[in-house]
Amino acid sequence: MDTMIEPTAALRELSYADAIYEALFQAMTEDERVFLLGEDIGVYGGAFQVTRDLFHLFGGERVIDTPIAELGAAGVAVGAALAGGRPILEFQFSDFATLAMEQIVNQAAKISYMLGGRAAVPLVMRLPAGSGTGAAAQHSQSLEAWFGHIPGLKVVQPSTPHDAKGLLRAAIDDPNPVLIFEHKLLYKTKGHVPEAPYRVAIGKAAIRRAGRDLTIVATGVMVGRALEAAASLDAAGHDVEVIDLRSIRPIDRETLVASVSKTTRLLIVHEAVKTLGIGAEISAMIAESEAFDRLDAPIRRLGGAECPIPYNPVLERAAVPQVDDIIRAATDLIERGA
Repeated sequence: MDTMIEPTAALRELSYADAIYEALFQAMTEDERVFLLGEDIGVYGGAFQVTRDLFHLFGGERVIDTPIAELGAAGVAVGAALAGGRPILEFQFSDFATLAMEQIVNQAAKISYMLGGRAAVPLVMRLPAGSGTGAAAQHSQSLEAWFGHIPGLKVVQPSTPHDAKGLLRAAIDDPNPVLIFEHKLLYKTKGHVPEAPYRVAIGKAAIRRAGRDLTIVATGVMVGRALEAAASLDAAGHDVEVIDLRSIRPIDRETLVASVSKTTRLLIVHEAVKTLGIGAEISAMIAESEAFDRLDAPIRRLGGAECPIPYNPVLERAAVPQVDDIIRAATDLIERGA
């Protein structure tokens, strides 16, 4: 049985994209039920070159190039999962999952409930997401909170190469449909990744930096920015705890409540538009918990601007939180009432 482990200094380094590739290769080698489908994932190797040579290694029956028809591809994937397969569906961009909402939301998420648990939909969906590549309004969104709203779906958002591999392997094992949001800016980042197969538990957050003055809960690419901000705040004498949420649904309530109870201040940072984002759910969760009476300052949410992602690079940066934005918000929270 593979164990769930955390990285150590002795482990080798891989890029985020390489970690996903390795997870796919190992899963396909171990289990003939695992197969891939999506647009341009075959000979071309995927829009972000994650599937690379898997078409040549496993053949066209297990690495399937689909037509430009996301709804149809999602329907095939749902049907294959119901029939005993372990499909992994790649959307070229997370934005394109909007074209497959009927299959994801009305079929994949609900079939097990509607059939009293007598059927399962073990479907993994990989969704390259987020801004920062100049891909503009229709190719740069962060839609994870949309899907996290739906009972029957699990939604994860790895921020490190280690978690990209481990969460993908956990998702493949899961009998429920799992959406994995992979931030496009993270594909080239590197980190420690064990070569042996392992899993990272879905529904468990990670404390990336311990602290006592403020809890920052961040998702995806914002985890690295939060850690950079925390290092700057440390130089100013502020001790900040950074939590990588990792799992949008289910959320690790226990870790969040314990951290906020300790630090008494909370800042939530995500790239998705602030209104009705995951930050609102976390805020309500803390407000309804025992941590609420320990708060020394109002909960602060730092999210994307109320607009589509611009093409212009200056405006694109301005539309989502940057390190300086996190530092300013954190400083205000720590100094308020201190």
